[in-house]
Amino acid sequence: MSEAYNPADISRIVEMAWEDRTPFEAIEQLYGLNQHQLIKFMRRELNAGSFRLWRARTSGRVTKHTALRSPDVKRGYCPSQYKR
Repeated sequence: MSEAYNPADISRIVEMAWEDRTPFEAIEQLYGLNQHQLIKFMRRELNAGSFRLWRARTSGRVTKHTALRSPDVKRGYCPSQYKR
């Protein structure tokens, strides 16, 4: 699976997966990885300890699922995330 992505894409997928406000659906839309595939991808790309931390962080997190989010949230990132 990661063979289909260049190093920049792999880095961006991992970054998006760690971001609290980026839903799994956004990653699927951009990179074609559903939540189950993303978990496999992250298991392969991260070391074991980092993967466990990521899973603990994302499990049950409302902001990682578009359907569970408040309808008031219209963006996938924090306004201060991309500082200039």
